[in-house]
Amino acid sequence: MKVIAGLGNPGPRYRNTRHNAGFLVVDELASRLGVSLDREKHQAVLAEVSRGAERVVLMKPLTYMNRSGQAVAPFIRNAPNGPGDLLVVVDDADLPLGRLRLRMKGSAGGHNGLRSIIEHVGSQEFARLRIGVGKEKDVSGLVNHVLAPFTPGERDTLERVLKRAADGVLLYLDEGVERAMNEVNQSD
Repeated sequence: MKVIAGLGNPGPRYRNTRHNAGFLVVDELASRLGVSLDREKHQAVLAEVSRGAERVVLMKPLTYMNRSGQAVAPFIRNAPNGPGDLLVVVDDADLPLGRLRLRMKGSAGGHNGLRSIIEHVGSQEFARLRIGVGKEKDVSGLVNHVLAPFTPGERDTLERVLKRAADGVLLYLDEGVERAMNEVNQSD
């Protein structure tokens, strides 16, 4: 089993914000795989699909970003390889808009959603795909920046990066994290 957790904030207010980049990638994956995230379980909306011999859970926590671990942890407790079966897709204001970074493990890097998952799962040993959303020059405006919608001028870049991110997740599922890292991290 693999769990693909796209992080974001639920509700129409946050729908197309930078902080919901993880949700947007999971929506792209669901569309490509022909499934709908129409089930609720463990404070998340989800869809299950088979990819080859692998069972894949696509999920979007409904707990808001800072409490994402509450929704993700129950799925990992049942995963055969624990945190090793988890890929978290998340926004990253430290990366320029359009850049992707896939890592096998690591710290929260200042991201509250990742921090919550690390706390609730009890490990940093899970893959994460960071979606660059850019950063405001004024650090005090960071919260407003990530909670703001993408601008019309950013939409083309956003569409391209969502497709590349979904390609990377499918490669991760089909050929493993190292192969996906080689492709995703070089395609900037």
